Amino acid sequence: MAQFSYKARKSGGELATGVLEAPDASTVAQILAGRSFTPIEIVENNQVQASESTEISFFTPQITLDDLVIFSRQMYSLAKSGIPILRAVRGLADTNNSKRMTVILDDVAGQLERGRTLSSALNKHRDVFGSLFVSIVHVGENTGKLDEAFLQLSFYLARDQETRKQIKAATRYPTFVILAIVVAMVIMNTVVIPIFANMFLSFGAELPLMTRVLLATSDLFITKWQYLITGIALTIFMIARYLGTPNGRYKWDRAKLKLPVVGSILERTLLGRFARSFSMMLNSGVPLPSALNLVAEAVNNSFMAKRILGMRKNIEKGESLSRVAGSSKMFTPLVIQMISVGEETGRVGELLAEVADFYEREVDYDLKSLTSKIEPILISVVAGMVLILALGIFSPMWDMMGAIKG
Repeated sequence: MAQFSYKARKSGGELATGVLEAPDASTVAQILAGRSFTPIEIVENNQVQASESTEISFFTPQITLDDLVIFSRQMYSLAKSGIPILRAVRGLADTNNSKRMTVILDDVAGQLERGRTLSSALNKHRDVFGSLFVSIVHVGENTGKLDEAFLQLSFYLARDQETRKQIKAATRYPTFVILAIVVAMVIMNTVVIPIFANMFLSFGAELPLMTRVLLATSDLFITKWQYLITGIALTIFMIARYLGTPNGRYKWDRAKLKLPVVGSILERTLLGRFARSFSMMLNSGVPLPSALNLVAEAVNNSFMAKRILGMRKNIEKGESLSRVAGSSKMFTPLVIQMISVGEETGRVGELLAEVADFYEREVDYDLKSLTSKIEPILISVVAGMVLILALGIFSPMWDMMGAIKG
């Protein structure tokens, strides 16, 4: 089916323009007549479609979380002001700085013109907006509170964005140090050790074990670097392929939560995201089992998602939320008590928001002190490298000095 741009007069004489998808122009005219429109011009826009498709390439920047936050805030303001959704989406498509978002919003506007709801139009681009986003918009449409739905989404996405920025800031220093260590190892093995190797071999003396290890490592970097690079690349490829499987991803997601220092931070980050998204779904009126399904996708951790889906199955069997939360072993007794109170008072969504605040405050504090916790580990690694280098290079030199003096 092709797309046609049209100009028509409404029954009151106002000019209307838009885009319709139909087999031919006569079908478009029939659709317009059914809407009490008088067609003035109907043009097939193949050229427009071709130009839009060529705008997007592999190098076009992807849609970021910032784009979604801005879109949610703008839609909240426009919906609250009473602007029709179609006009709001068209306006955002024309003023958006992201090419990908512009093309997507143009498609969403086209679907709205064909009579689809906003949630169904967004659902076509679920890879961008996500199931949680689409479901909240759907609930907002059905309850007549679309502006509140976008307000909740803007707060949720902004908080998620802030947490990710904090994690990146906290891991920037350790990442830099690790890269510096890797560069130092390459330089040491390709430049420094070979200079001493020629000197040691000229004496013909038996070298200590640590020195022989360093010389063998240096020889591997210099003479067999092709095999080394191939082995590293093959290892990375095999690991990435395994992690791409459901079983591999599940095991890695579980292992991440048990990592020293950062494991507990990751776990509380996921629990905060679970509580925040679950609270938002319940406050929006989404049924409990459906909300747990969507939240399982939102946490983006297959190990945690399996536990959440287990909670949903138990709830479907008739168990209470507080009981299944306790049996999941994901929450502390304090959190379970808050959920129990929420069930008794009918304020589960509100108390889950407080649970999310509790976890997010803990994560904020831990992220601020993360660098100080990782620093001793990094210092130990650097000290170990210096010790190995000292034992491997200076020990034979001391032995040679002793032999010369003797």
